[in-house]
Amino acid sequence: MIAAARRFLAGDGADRVVPRGAHAAVSVGFLAAVMAFFAVMALALALAAGRLAASWEGELAQDATLRIFAPQDAVEAQARAALNVLRTTPGILSVRVVTLEEQKALLEPWLGSDFAIESLPLPLMIEVTTDRERLNRESLDLRLSAEAPGATFDDHAAWRAPLILTAERLRLFAFACLALTAAALAAVLGLAAHAAVAANAPVIQTLRLIGARDDYIARAFVRRFTSRALLGAAAGTVAGLALLAFLPSASEQGFFLVGIGPRGWHWLAPLLVPPVAVLVAFVATRWATRRNLRRWS
Repeated sequence: MIAAARRFLAGDGADRVVPRGAHAAVSVGFLAAVMAFFAVMALALALAAGRLAASWEGELAQDATLRIFAPQDAVEAQARAALNVLRTTPGILSVRVVTLEEQKALLEPWLGSDFAIESLPLPLMIEVTTDRERLNRESLDLRLSAEAPGATFDDHAAWRAPLILTAERLRLFAFACLALTAAALAAVLGLAAHAAVAANAPVIQTLRLIGARDDYIARAFVRRFTSRALLGAAAGTVAGLALLAFLPSASEQGFFLVGIGPRGWHWLAPLLVPPVAVLVAFVATRWATRRNLRRWS
């Protein structure tokens, strides 16, 4: 296989024996472009899901919230007690009281800007940043229950765990789509090569009569189909990258595809799509053409 690939890359003009008007060879380029486009999208989705899972497991895992439900005349005293507990607890990095205006901004997309937020019995909220390796959650809960009984500490683990699991499964789904795309490309290229060999049976028989070996004939079809697959995959990859470049960045709001576009070195990952398409095309067409040529021997 390695020797055949070396001869293929060197180029000896063998592909000239394949009629240039062969419909199968022309359609291979379009098919490879479509498959490469979907491969770039699936790869971007896999990378985005990985970033999302890493974010929820990393930076967001440090965030927590302390809510205080108490009568109006006791809220201030319990807030001071809760802040004192938090500031003297190992593993608590920072605390910040969430203002009423911030709570209103959080609820505005659901309740509307005209809703009287003051009419709701909202708790006093304290934003907490933690070091989970140092924080003793049981000790913190005991101190809060004793000094600020109206306080509830929430580390968001209940809703983060399903989201992390969903992101990881979404990443697996995207990689499965990549594998299925490669398998579909190999299957269709194999069928196209089979059809091209069958359609050019008279040319092949003539080449055999003048002394051409099956290796030379197979290389002719493989080189033609692989070059078409390379051009098509390159075009599909460029189209996919262009679409990803127009997607909103993670800082933009109001769009459900925010954050799917690659970041940093992830922009280089789709450049692997054309070489992989070439490898798939080489293996699939070589296997299909040599199998058909052996059948006619």
